[in-house]
Parts: sequence; structure tokens; C-alpha cells
Amino acid sequence: MTTPSSTGTAPARFLLLGDSHAGPIGRAATAAGVPFVGGPVGSGRDFNVGFHDVRDGALVFRDAAVQERHRGFLAELAVTDLGQLRVPLVSTFGLSVHFFATGANWRIYRAGDGAFPAGFLTSELFDGIVRAMARGALAFYRHALGLGLRVLAVLPPQRVPGMSDPLVFAAAQETIRRALDALGVELVDVRARATDGTGRQRAAFCEPDDPIHGNLAFGRLIVADLLARGL
Repeated sequence: MTTPSSTGTAPARFLLLGDSHAGPIGRAATAAGVPFVGGPVGSGRDFNVGFHDVRDGALVFRDAAVQERHRGFLAELAVTDLGQLRVPLVSTFGLSVHFFATGANWRIYRAGDGAFPAGFLTSELFDGIVRAMARGALAFYRHALGLGLRVLAVLPPQRVPGMSDPLVFAAAQETIRRALDALGVELVDVRARATDGTGRQRAAFCEPDDPIHGNLAFGRLIVADLLARGL
């Protein structure tokens, strides 16, 4: 799921850097005529740990193809480094939490009856494990904020594929949300509008025949939120 960068003739309002969850955001912005640069640069599993370095103060993605796309986006904005951005950064890195919630990863923490011990999903141990799983993404956001950028992170569609545990998904998402909030990242959270009474993504905002992604309508909710924030 990809989308090309889109600026039109008007100045870009934001740089979009993310995984496949950035696709609906880019498509919705393009459909609405909202100028931006960027889009998805890879799969969510690739942007949790060990995906970038900071060399001489500049962010460098370790994957050559991702770095090439990143440099291309910066060139469209007439800058050579994130620190020179004059527009906000919008990202989905570290927020494909269904990877953190993969059921097999958590079996050793379950009791004999298959349930988690009381308080485990809100414990310091759980919090520390999830933060470690997302340490590269958190470092990315910390670096961007350190450059003085306005940084917004978009919470994912509330969709839990069969390989993932719904309870871990919700708890891991809350851990990442708190971590980003503590850093000073603005959280784009449209759950109140996109979910049903169970907290799951409503069908109207799901990509058909796809267990993970949101659709164009979901992207429109996010773009509307960005515009309401002044982007």
C-alpha cells in the first residue's frame, strides 16, 4: 500500500513519513487537494528497531531504498535534512502495534490457565518490553523533536489480525501513546469517530479484504484532524 508524494502547486503543509498506514492519509490528502510531501516508505515491522542512524547530526535510514525516498522527499521541500524543515512532520513509525501484539511473543508470560497474571498488561515489566520493542521509533521521534520540529504521530486503525492478541494490542498501544505523549509528540487519535462500542474499527473505515489497514474514509478522518490542528 503506497502513495506518491503530492504537493500540487501550493506549498506543502506537512511531510508525511510512515509505513503502510500512511497510505490512506496520503490518498485522502491528495483527494482533498491538501498539499503535502511524502508517504509510506516501507512495512511497519521495519520501523521499530534499528532502522536509522544519526550521523553528524543528520538522520540516515539504514535501508538504501528508504533513504533514497527520504532524500527525495527532502529535495521536494528544498531542504537537505529534517532539521531544515519548515513544515510539521507527520509519521506512523512505531505504531503498527499489531506486530508488538503477536500472540506467540507473549505465551511465556501467561499463567497455566492461558490468562495473563493480574496487572501484567499495566505493569512496568510489560511497559518496558513494549518500549524496548519500539526503541528505534521512539529514538526517531526524540531526534525529530530535538531538531525543533512540530511532530505528529497517528494512532493506527483499531484492527487486530488473527496472529495478534487483542488485549496486548490495546495495552501496547497505550504504552506507545504514553511514551510519545511524554516526549512531546502530538497524537492524532480518531478512535472516537472510527470505532464501535467494542473499540474495534467500524467497517466503514476498514480497507476491504484486508485485516489491518484503514481505508480512504479513515484517511479522511485523519486529514480532517490535521487540518483542525492548523496544518
